[in-house]
Amino acid sequence: MIFATSTAVLTELFHPVVDDAKTWAFIRSGAVTVLPIGDRDLPDLDALMRKYRDRPMEFADATLVHLAHRESLTTVFTVDRDDFETYRIGGRKRFRILPER
Repeated sequence: MIFATSTAVLTELFHPVVDDAKTWAFIRSGAVTVLPIGDRDLPDLDALMRKYRDRPMEFADATLVHLAHRESLTTVFTVDRDDFETYRIGGRKRFRILPER
């Protein structure tokens, strides 16, 4: 299984990490693909964060929801289960959330 993520999520990942070396080894192993977020994506991220402002949606979460829509992905690996049970891909489709309960 290959995981896709954004640099915003990597920023959140490295913040609480105790062993950077193991985290870097995992990321560089090829198990993780960092998908680009560019200037063209920013309006969509802004729209998502406004749509879910009552949560409120963090920028990193917005990148994952946007990338899921853009790349036709439906599964998310997260500890933010409550948030991702609320978020929708393309405004309609629910995420499959891992780990499962």
